[in-house]
Amino acid sequence: MSLESIKYQRGNLEILDQLLLPLQTRYIKVLGVEDGWKVINKMQVRGAPAIAIVGCLSLAIELLKDDSSDKKVMRQEIEGKLNYLVSARPTAVNIKLAAEELITLANTLSADETVSADTFKERFISFIENMLVKDIEDNKAIGNFGCEAILNSLKGDGDIRVLTHCNTGSLATAGYGTALGVIRSLNKSKRLEHVYCTETRPYNQGARLTAYELVHEKIPATLIVDSMVAALMHVKKISVVIVGADRVAANGDTANKIGTYQIAIVAKYHNVPFYVAAPLTSIDMSLKSGDRIKIEERPDKEMTHIGEFRIAAPGINCWNPSFDVTPASLITGIITEKGVFAPDKLHEVMNQ
Repeated sequence: MSLESIKYQRGNLEILDQLLLPLQTRYIKVLGVEDGWKVINKMQVRGAPAIAIVGCLSLAIELLKDDSSDKKVMRQEIEGKLNYLVSARPTAVNIKLAAEELITLANTLSADETVSADTFKERFISFIENMLVKDIEDNKAIGNFGCEAILNSLKGDGDIRVLTHCNTGSLATAGYGTALGVIRSLNKSKRLEHVYCTETRPYNQGARLTAYELVHEKIPATLIVDSMVAALMHVKKISVVIVGADRVAANGDTANKIGTYQIAIVAKYHNVPFYVAAPLTSIDMSLKSGDRIKIEERPDKEMTHIGEFRIAAPGINCWNPSFDVTPASLITGIITEKGVFAPDKLHEVMNQ
């Protein structure tokens, strides 16, 4: 059974505090938009799909408490609160696209004179709730398409060794996962020999979260430190790299957790296919290339400390970008819920 990072029933939203994993399992109640912003910004919930869902559900929770009978007031409040939620983590595009879609819906409902304030609220909240269901369906489709493409591309009947970076499983989505969803599907095919996951410094999402999920799912796996990737590909003969994405530009350039770019370079040198697994909501066709992607920079303390224990020399300067951009030329294919596409063919699926 997949881990559950988001617990939702109408009127109640709880998220698994990922800062405490793997040593503690504790859920936090999200009572409204302010709580939603905080758990996203503090990375108690993370992963581009999960950020979007939790942010939007926090708005649904708040709307349920709102007894306003003025549609125009609700519409204005919705737009302001969605824009506020987007500011919590600016690199992940999913919440930005979800906010734009919800603002359009609010404008449409507000302008329709046949729609009462109660109907406005019900239809708006139901739309958000459906995002949770759709994300799991999309993730399973990503897993199946990715598994099929990888099995077809790798010659012979040998078992597959996968390298993945950061966390892209149930903890980063509504359930099942993107890159880790592909790994789950490969495991079901009985062709998966082993998974190698990076620690993913400085926040250690790989060591804390991906390793936790792989152990939970009883998938054969080994943890490596980030600087071992080149040696791993040389010694262990990795079959394929599968990573997630926080934003994909129109040309296929992909922003993902810091360290992804260098893995793609090493994979290219070793002739290892490099796949990105992401829902269509991670693709931002408004950006021509990855140069336009805003990269979030995180606090120095994430590098200088482990918990409250300082590991770096006092006084040293730090540069802590949370993401880097992998050029499309290094990417074999982008796995979506609609199929697997070469980076330069994304416009075809987005225009379907």
